[in-house]
Amino acid sequence: MSTAVPGGDIIGVADGKLMVPDRPLIPFIEGDGIGPDIWAATRAVVDRAVEVAYGGRRGIAWLEVLAGEKAYARTGSWLPDETLEAFATYKVGIKGPLTTPVGGGIRSLNVTLRQTLDLYACVRPVRYLRGVPSPMRRPEAVDMVIFRENTEDVYAGLEWAAGSPEARALAEFVSERLGKAVDPEAALGLKPMTARASRRLIARALDYALAHGRRSVTLMHKGNIMKFTEGAFRDWGYALAREQYAGRVAAEADLGGAEPAPGQVVLKDRIADNLFQQVLLYPEQYDVIATPNLNGDYLSDALAAQVGGLGMAPGANLSDTVAVFEATHGTAPKYAGQDVANPGSLILSAVMMLEHLGWNEAASLVFSALERTVAAGEVTRDLARQLPGSRELGTAAFARAVMARMTGE
Repeated sequence: MSTAVPGGDIIGVADGKLMVPDRPLIPFIEGDGIGPDIWAATRAVVDRAVEVAYGGRRGIAWLEVLAGEKAYARTGSWLPDETLEAFATYKVGIKGPLTTPVGGGIRSLNVTLRQTLDLYACVRPVRYLRGVPSPMRRPEAVDMVIFRENTEDVYAGLEWAAGSPEARALAEFVSERLGKAVDPEAALGLKPMTARASRRLIARALDYALAHGRRSVTLMHKGNIMKFTEGAFRDWGYALAREQYAGRVAAEADLGGAEPAPGQVVLKDRIADNLFQQVLLYPEQYDVIATPNLNGDYLSDALAAQVGGLGMAPGANLSDTVAVFEATHGTAPKYAGQDVANPGSLILSAVMMLEHLGWNEAASLVFSALERTVAAGEVTRDLARQLPGSRELGTAAFARAVMARMTGE
């Protein structure tokens, strides 16, 4: 295995599986706004966990790559080609939040990363941690994993401003050639969805459920209205289950109320608006959820609110060969450099990264120490405001509290 930089080795891939050296080289983007604060805390926690778990036999060689404001200031590019090449080469990376102005200006850097690297699956586990304040009566019942399609749907970026020549031309085409009246002054966007992208996302959700002993996969869609896009997403999912998962996956309708066979995953579907109600009222009935892009964006944030908010919500973006783990919240620039931000989202995303590497001992160490720290009432400002009697810690102090609990200090 070739050495990429002194002390670090490139992660390989053989037969679709990662070949992880003892000192893998992993690129990181610290992020904008509070990104540097939460990244410093996360890096310290991860390095300590790896040290404790493996006694120095393993370690991570971190490589900084640039994106966002820091990249633009240094290179004139918001997302340099070298950054994309680094993630593609080293296979596993992690990033803080990145700035994207609302409305005009630069296009979403997160969307560009996902589409350029074909990170087609956004995976968001949502699980309650003891001690985290929640608006729900039974937040402990929430234990779901969302698989959100990342490359198509309205996030494909196919939209045109109202009154633009492109929008008028598209309105004219739709009106004259397709017989659907469209106001020529309307802003227009397209919602492409393909069987290929939908099926590979749903397959990933089914494979996860089978591998992790999950009971069900729910297809979230608005197919009662958008019959040929989101309705097709639903239909493609059921067809995939029949063709490739016979005996291992059973459609809910085919069971007729009976229990599935041992080890069998139930595949069901729910209309998007109904599912928002269902996950509030009956969270224990939902396990793994597969969804098109926009629905998944809404649902993952709504579910995060049930277990304490985005400050404690991890996420990953996956292709068949590349994985980029990320904080799921924004940059919160007014808190940048103040040592008050909650690094929980990025730390938990790092837990997912360690699990992806197969370093489960270090992952468990981080998760357990983080949960015990929060349960002890040692939390950052966002949580302290909601927890009477808690002890407010700065970002760096919170990281130190987590690290101390790894060794019982």
